Formats: sequence, structure tokens, C-alpha cells
Amino acid sequence: YQALLEKYQISCSMTESYDPYQNAVAERVNGILKHEFILGIIIHDLELMDKLIKESIYIYNNERPHWSCRMETPTKMHLQDSIKIRTYKKKNSTVSKPDAI
Repeated sequence: YQALLEKYQISCSMTESYDPYQNAVAERVNGILKHEFILGIIIHDLELMDKLIKESIYIYNNERPHWSCRMETPTKMHLQDSIKIRTYKKKNSTVSKPDAI
């Protein structure tokens, strides 16, 4: 897939140590966007794909309630100040455990 990214001048974003725990929240969001919004859709029109991705992100942030936001949208959670926003700590990391397999 690296060649395809290069062909379309898309830069690949990875964690420096390739540790899946370093980017777990982002991976979760990417999975939700792919599986709930654009699963199974093959689109060859890049403008249409761009539009669908932007719409999906808007819906994810502004219309879709999240359990981690106490069934509010992320936007509503960030705009309020009475409920503490949940943050995620690193529980396990292969980086902090050099002898991990």
C-alpha cells in the first residue's frame, strides 16, 4: 500500500515505534468511520470520496452520540464544562516493556 500512497502523494502516518497502543484512540475512530459510514463502498471519484469522508467526520462529531461522552456528541462534550471529559491512559505498551514479544 506504500506505493499506492506514494502514487497519490499521500503521506503515511505511523507511530515512531509502530506500537499499536500509542495510537489506539485514533485507530478506534478510523475503524468507526470506515465500518459505520463507508463500509463496502468503492468510489473512484476522489471528489466524491473527499465529500463522503468530510460528511462522515461531521456526523461522527456532531450527530452520533458516543458512550464515552455519556451519549452526547463529541462537540457537545467539548462545549460543556459540567461533565469531566474522559481521557484515556496508556495501560499497556510494548515500548515501555522492552522485553515484550
